[in-house]
Amino acid sequence: MQRRLTGSANDPLIRARYRREARFRGYSIAALFVAFGIIIAFFTDIIGQGHGAFWRTEIKVTLDYNERAERIGQFAIAEDLRDIVSRGAVRGIPLEIRNNPERAGITREAWVPVKSTIDQYVKGKDELEPALARQVDALLAEGVMRTTFNWAFFTSGDSKLPELAGIFSAAVGSILVLAVTLVFAFPIGVMSAIYLEEFAPDNKLTQAIEVNINNLAAVPSIIFGLLGLAVFINTLGVPRSSALVGGLTLGLMTLPIIIISTRAALRSVPDPIRLGAFAMGCSRWQVVRDHVLPLSLPGILTGTIIGLAQAMGETAPLIIVGMIAYIPEAPSSIFDSATVLPAQIFTWAGEPRQAFSEKTAAGIMVLLAILLTLNATAVLLRRKFERRW
Repeated sequence: MQRRLTGSANDPLIRARYRREARFRGYSIAALFVAFGIIIAFFTDIIGQGHGAFWRTEIKVTLDYNERAERIGQFAIAEDLRDIVSRGAVRGIPLEIRNNPERAGITREAWVPVKSTIDQYVKGKDELEPALARQVDALLAEGVMRTTFNWAFFTSGDSKLPELAGIFSAAVGSILVLAVTLVFAFPIGVMSAIYLEEFAPDNKLTQAIEVNINNLAAVPSIIFGLLGLAVFINTLGVPRSSALVGGLTLGLMTLPIIIISTRAALRSVPDPIRLGAFAMGCSRWQVVRDHVLPLSLPGILTGTIIGLAQAMGETAPLIIVGMIAYIPEAPSSIFDSATVLPAQIFTWAGEPRQAFSEKTAAGIMVLLAILLTLNATAVLLRRKFERRW
């Protein structure tokens, strides 16, 4: 006998349906909390590991520009402090004396960074030999050792000494690479999208091109690295490890994203605008140039910024084209050897010393801040200029 539905809340079928709905809502809320918890745990761990890199320990010493310091910089400081002061803080003294002979024989006081092991001990992240630990504690008590903001992390390039390593050269390399990516990918991507959306006939060839563009957007990024190696380095002779080859490689990877987002932005412009322009006697190019393109520009910029943000976080294709090199000095042009922030973070992550782990987490924090800024900019641009038809 078939059960008759009464529509009452007491009906068993309706109650079962409500229970399923409640379970699904509970699963969704639980998944949301799990995702939120993972994000909080990630940021907590990264910030907990990396915040110390924004601070460094310095010691006040007397630098003696004596005859022995003209050969070896460490002779410029007292012997009992040579196990504490960073080698990088005094290694430039011989060159300084040679370039400025009048400084020979003088003394001066200066705050200089300590070795990474001492710095980690002061931050409570490492242990020292008892005798050295007592000496450091005494210096802290005397007030000749301090913890200050680590400006060198933002103004220095990479270094084999973790207490001196910074992100400046990688940041400059990232800017140059993104500039090349934008100059290469933006005009080609936008013009390709305009042609496919506004001018190309609807035939099998254009359909095949559209399918391949959509497929390219899902290709693993390392494939674009291999393509960049084969085309730009092996065939065209672009300098390896340069910002030029890195930008061109990321440009290939970003092109499908720009084309797809530009076509979506062009498609969002209502047809009556096109028809009205045609009715006024405009040619197809005038319709696109003067009406469709200006109205779709916010969406185009949003897609471009998101594509650049994705390129900013890529490492695999840049490793293939050699941008994983040790770069202590910032590149001065797109033809110089360069590295980028993700590659710099990858390099530091492979170092065994604790101080480099701190630098790695700090680099991730900086990279995340840049990516969040780029994505927030894209959202703000869309909200500011988007029109609802």
